[in-house]
Amino acid sequence: MSRRVLVVGAGIGGLCLAHGLRQAGVDVVVHERDEKPAPRHRLRITPDGERAFRACLPPAVRDRFVATSMRYTKGMAAYDEHLVQQWEHHDEDDGNLDRVDAVDHRTLREVLLAGLGDVVRSGSSFDHHALTASGGVRAYFRDGTSDVGDVLVAADGTDSAVRAAWRPGDEPRDLGVRAIVSRIPMAKAIKGGLPEFMHDRFTSVVSSGGVSFGLLPMVFRPGADAEDYYTAVFNTHRAHLGIADDVLFGLPGAALREVLLNRTADWHPDLHGLFAHAEPAETHVLALRATAPGPAWGQGPVVPLGDAAHTMPLSGGAGANVAAQDAAALCRVLTMPGSLAEGLAGYQADVTRRGTAAIAESVRMAQASMRLDWEY
Repeated sequence: MSRRVLVVGAGIGGLCLAHGLRQAGVDVVVHERDEKPAPRHRLRITPDGERAFRACLPPAVRDRFVATSMRYTKGMAAYDEHLVQQWEHHDEDDGNLDRVDAVDHRTLREVLLAGLGDVVRSGSSFDHHALTASGGVRAYFRDGTSDVGDVLVAADGTDSAVRAAWRPGDEPRDLGVRAIVSRIPMAKAIKGGLPEFMHDRFTSVVSSGGVSFGLLPMVFRPGADAEDYYTAVFNTHRAHLGIADDVLFGLPGAALREVLLNRTADWHPDLHGLFAHAEPAETHVLALRATAPGPAWGQGPVVPLGDAAHTMPLSGGAGANVAAQDAAALCRVLTMPGSLAEGLAGYQADVTRRGTAAIAESVRMAQASMRLDWEY
């Protein structure tokens, strides 16, 4: 069996798929638009997601995936803006030393890129595609080059250029929420007075003023040679924020930090003071979006993976895990004998089912703490 697979997008899902296919001897190439580093923030890894990563990755990469991860998070607690506790949940340590609870986004992408130097083509920006007479697909890129394969995988994220070409008008919906995401060095936060009960668990704050805030620890394993930190996620509706999008999305990190300080001026001092340690270079703003329920992408050699198929809000931390599950499922289809068309049809149904469930859960969790413009 000889197949050639074109992957557009060197994000987490696309790189996982490339590793799995390469291990199976499938000819695969990943076309990546640019080389900018991934954000430096924490990604939750679920048991299903961990199994999918392990299924795709070769032993050496799998070992680095574990070695650079956070093993165990003690649970979650929720408070109001005055640090009055609302509830808490304790996660028991199962004793599994290889357990992966969280990873750093940038570090994970660096780990996944390792060993794929001859597979990833940077500066390869997708423009359009055409089906071939043999049932495959040719992808054209903005530098004038093209590439041909049996399957074209859209792994190019929420603003997928492949999706725009294959399904014009099928865009994720804006939920109306703006999230300011930042990185806070753990040592500075603790030295600055972060309460001990917030040190080692996911802390959720829901204020009476229509704002939700999450503080998530990223504690690396010994030997990872990385600085422990917190990912801070500040969510509020654009109407409450009072800053027009064309202004907000043009603000540099230092100005976004000032927005955080201004919007939390009447919060408990231990929370308000935390934002003074936010790193401007790792502070950015996102519009929370979600894909509406819809049919699979249909018959043909163009298939989606990850956010290109099912964009979801940050709540729940499911995005990277579902992308890895997509990659593992598509890898199985592309490496098994039999009808490729039937296998891809089954994969499409699987992606739609898995993505719909994950989006619904993420939106439900978001609705519990913030106002949305749309109900799933």
